Amino acid sequence: MKILLFGKHGQLGWELQRSLAPLGELVALGRQAETHPLFPGTLLHGNFLQLDALAETVRRVRPDLIVNAAAYTAVDQAESDFETASIVNAEAVAVLAQQAARLGAALVHYSTDYVFDGSGECPRRESDVPAPLNVYGHTKLAGELAVQQHCPRHLIFRTSWVYGARGNNFAKTILRLGQEHPTLNVIADQIGAPTGAELIADVTAHAIRHLQREPACAGLYHLAAGGATSWHGYASHVLQAARARGLAISAQPASVLPASAASYPAKAVRPANSRLDTARLQQTFGIHLPDWRIGLDRMLDEILPHPA
Repeated sequence: MKILLFGKHGQLGWELQRSLAPLGELVALGRQAETHPLFPGTLLHGNFLQLDALAETVRRVRPDLIVNAAAYTAVDQAESDFETASIVNAEAVAVLAQQAARLGAALVHYSTDYVFDGSGECPRRESDVPAPLNVYGHTKLAGELAVQQHCPRHLIFRTSWVYGARGNNFAKTILRLGQEHPTLNVIADQIGAPTGAELIADVTAHAIRHLQREPACAGLYHLAAGGATSWHGYASHVLQAARARGLAISAQPASVLPASAASYPAKAVRPANSRLDTARLQQTFGIHLPDWRIGLDRMLDEILPHPA
């Protein structure tokens, strides 16, 4: 099987390079045009703002499977840059879906809980009606619809609160702020499940194998770690783990204070409820999604010094 991966330099794309490599010949691309040993002397393009070049790259590689980990994820910036966000998150995705269908290839695509309005306290199911609150969510929903319209052999994974050992994320920001400031105010009225890029990548590889055996499992799934917490609970766990590993943290547990999202107005409205119901994913693919703390502790073990 030949696999074409887009977004190789992101947190998820980096982990996907590891998890997908045993499944077949992997061609992994970032935004910059590059050559590949399988296609000597040919520039392959992974820039989603260059739609014609993107389509030509898919035709040239002729993959059996396309995995799209590329996205416009600057949520606040998207409010004033709808055109770019729409091209990357929707129009380019439609190009991939159309090309995949013409080749008879499968397409794996990633979406977000931001397609929902975040109301209520129950985890959202795949069958719940989307109602995005911001431009990012609207463009990601448009990407989902493009995949469903053009490419029957697809897997769409909605996920949330993604982190990884590579690149910037909330945990790394909290570690820095916790060392610099004696007091932190962290949002406590937005709830979700911190989900590791490593977990998403491993589940993706497992699901692809399942799709090869059972084509009827194609469709939309929610993929997030087990359990739920607030950003405040997330931050408190990170700082506690850092202290246990001997890192000098200025912010003590009692000085990590809960705050409301309204205290930190942003250009883009975020959903208060980012919980995702993952029962369909777990039942279909026969997998277990571990509690969010397990993956997070593993990532912290990787990036933090160990106690002497």
